[in-house]
Amino acid sequence: MIVEFAKDEFEKGKPLADAALEGARLRLRPILMTSFAFILGCVPLWVATGAGSVARQIMGTTVIGGMLAASIIGIFFVPGVFYLVEKLSGAGKEHATGALPATPSPAPGD
Repeated sequence: MIVEFAKDEFEKGKPLADAALEGARLRLRPILMTSFAFILGCVPLWVATGAGSVARQIMGTTVIGGMLAASIIGIFFVPGVFYLVEKLSGAGKEHATGALPATPSPAPGD
């Protein structure tokens, strides 16, 4: 979703870096809300006691750690990769100059 929002902003005329940051800014709240809800739902596993609690604690630790890592990657890494890929693909140059890719004109008589 971050990439979709960033691409939309880029196509509207924003510079590539600003579009990537705007996409991340627009998706920050939904990402954090979803991540925190899932993490808080796994806290009972993380603090489990009683029979079989070690297995539950390990699973809770793994799931919470994975969700934290995925959230950080989603918030910080994805916009950076979007910027890098768009920059390397040359889309930033076309947008900055306002030039469209050249299309061959049909030959006379076609």
